[in-house]
Amino acid sequence: MTASLDEQIIDLAADCATDPLRWSEMAYDWGEGELAEYDGPREWQREAFAQIRDHLQDPATRFQPLMLARASGHGIGKSAFIGMVTNWALSTCDDCKVVITANTDNQLRTKTSPEVGKWARLSITSGWFDINATSIATKDPGHSKTWRADFTPWSEHNTEAFAGLHNKGKRIVLIFDEASAIADKVWEVAEGALTDEGTEIIWIAFGNPTRNTGRFRECFRRFKHRWKCAQIDSRTVEGTNKEQIAKWVEDFGEDSDFVKVRVRGMFPSMSARQFISEADVTGAYGRKLRPEQYSFAPKILTCDPAWEGDDELVISLRQGLAFRILCTLAKNDNDLIVAQRLARYEDEEKADAVFVDAGYGTGIVSAGQGLGRDWTLVWFAGESADPGCLNKRAEMWKQARDWLKSGGAIPDDPMLRDELQAPETVPRVDGKIQIESKKDMKARGLPSPNRADSLIISFAFPVVKKSPLDALRVSSGRKEYDPYA
Repeated sequence: MTASLDEQIIDLAADCATDPLRWSEMAYDWGEGELAEYDGPREWQREAFAQIRDHLQDPATRFQPLMLARASGHGIGKSAFIGMVTNWALSTCDDCKVVITANTDNQLRTKTSPEVGKWARLSITSGWFDINATSIATKDPGHSKTWRADFTPWSEHNTEAFAGLHNKGKRIVLIFDEASAIADKVWEVAEGALTDEGTEIIWIAFGNPTRNTGRFRECFRRFKHRWKCAQIDSRTVEGTNKEQIAKWVEDFGEDSDFVKVRVRGMFPSMSARQFISEADVTGAYGRKLRPEQYSFAPKILTCDPAWEGDDELVISLRQGLAFRILCTLAKNDNDLIVAQRLARYEDEEKADAVFVDAGYGTGIVSAGQGLGRDWTLVWFAGESADPGCLNKRAEMWKQARDWLKSGGAIPDDPMLRDELQAPETVPRVDGKIQIESKKDMKARGLPSPNRADSLIISFAFPVVKKSPLDALRVSSGRKEYDPYA
């Protein structure tokens, strides 16, 4: 007796439970209807499906999180891949949970969701699911809340949808579309879904590499040992408009950021509004200097206090071209303790000046006065000595950028490296340089750049090196020495 069509589909789904490549080949009428021009998945899609298959079919890795990252140019078919992998995940595992988010709510509603819904409707299991704009859920009674895919907008202030993503003993698929612009906070919270034991967990991050900072960038750098990464050049993909791409390369150049991002799937040398380029930071990163290159210069001790509970307080020292972080502390509201620590570093390093961010540093400086110290508050919103800069903040960031270009050296500190590249400029009709505020950076999902600001503050005012007599006067509590003389 021949099995019914439904029984054959169920058998195929069972056979493909760990093989999305075979499912993608069998579940669609390739060459027919809407797929008339296609004979199957594209080559890069097949390779990604094969990675998932190999991971799930290996008993040693099956219940370990699989994390795939793809940075690409335009037109490679990433939305189609998201649609196919979502349909495979739901069709071949009961009570599977899929959560899909994107860089913006508009992208999610108008591009990602319709494309995923399209591939669900084209699949041989289309009759198994209710397909809506915000979700795809099984029609199986009693399972609609546990066997589903949800299109979930993200917000750094509302991450519950990602914090609660657990499905012990079943399957979880988390998909980030246009991942470059998804806030770091969402990535951090989403990692909580990776802890379920005995569970198939797949995390996929796609995007045009528009920004060279943030967690998507770090999938290809700091965390590349955790992610299976690939950068896909649009020119190598079937079905892309090779003629138009060739025009872009001719007009902008092979090594332009335009072509890197939109064609080659490479991260830009400098994002559109980024103030300090990746090239300048990379050049300074871990640079080794000889003592004669900086020992003649004054020592400037800085303190950037923590703004909020998840920030850190940073004390640093710059001498000429050399910069180092002396310590980082969790937010501490006891100004006397911080002042005592800062005073100890001032004595140990024989600092010529001490600059403290005035935002949350007034109490620290006041406590320092009680210790006989004469420290200087730096007001980021204060007046700039440079007429081309809106305020002191912009002036200091500009000087720090020039310092990096001139051979400045920063330690091997990935957080500092990222923070220096993070701030963007604010367009102004008068042409003055304005750097976005910490508040604006946090609104973009970026942490407060405390480590970077501890370097930036060192450029607040000119400083001259103390003479031995000046140093003696300061250590004895006398305040005749003027570091700006």
